[in-house]
Amino acid sequence: MTAKALVIVPTYNEADNVRELVPAILGQGPHYEVLIVDDNSTDGTGNIIEELRVTEPRLHCLHRPGKMGLGTAYRDGFKWALARDYEFIYEMDADFSHDPDSLPEFIRVAEESGADLVLGSRYLNGVTVVNWPLSRLILSYGANVYTRLITWMPVNDATGGFKCFRRKVLASLDLDSVKSDGYGFQIEMSFKAWRKGFHLKEIAITFTDRRVGVSKMNGRIIREAMWLVWWLRLSALMGRI
Repeated sequence: MTAKALVIVPTYNEADNVRELVPAILGQGPHYEVLIVDDNSTDGTGNIIEELRVTEPRLHCLHRPGKMGLGTAYRDGFKWALARDYEFIYEMDADFSHDPDSLPEFIRVAEESGADLVLGSRYLNGVTVVNWPLSRLILSYGANVYTRLITWMPVNDATGGFKCFRRKVLASLDLDSVKSDGYGFQIEMSFKAWRKGFHLKEIAITFTDRRVGVSKMNGRIIREAMWLVWWLRLSALMGRI
């Protein structure tokens, strides 16, 4: 029997995606459950989830009062998961850029390798990104090179948002101290897990740009990640992480 797993999916205006995404995730096996963290979407995403919940007991939803950011959505989701009996806890985007069929591979690799945090990597075996403009690809790839050089964290794709934690990793971290968002949140979570001595393992994924909807990426998120890596490195040198 595979251990119980929760897939956390933050949403803001993802009505066009969630009707297909939820059954695609739950179809990976009876041990999978989904937690949608919805920031009061104006397109009715939260209402759609509640409709689906009527017939699907493995679907859960946290309704938040407004758009509060990716990092806080995951922190709230992690706390919700830790209050229950999930052994594996995923992060996943709502826009089908992350393939639900890849979910079992994360647990398989974790169980076979003993990894505590499995990261879906777009840059492990070359570049496995589909339909991104060249400018976005250069920005993402460059951000990961920059992160690796400054933090020394041995990860090819530190900014990716498709990952799977063992419960003990999240339980060991002070989630309230994680203040970053977007790219920065992904970097900070992996860095803190690595600094605590947990085993990180990357697997290759194919990342496909969203089919519908609007990207949440903006300049603030990029600037945050740029200074964050220096703060993480300096904090590590001073023994604060």
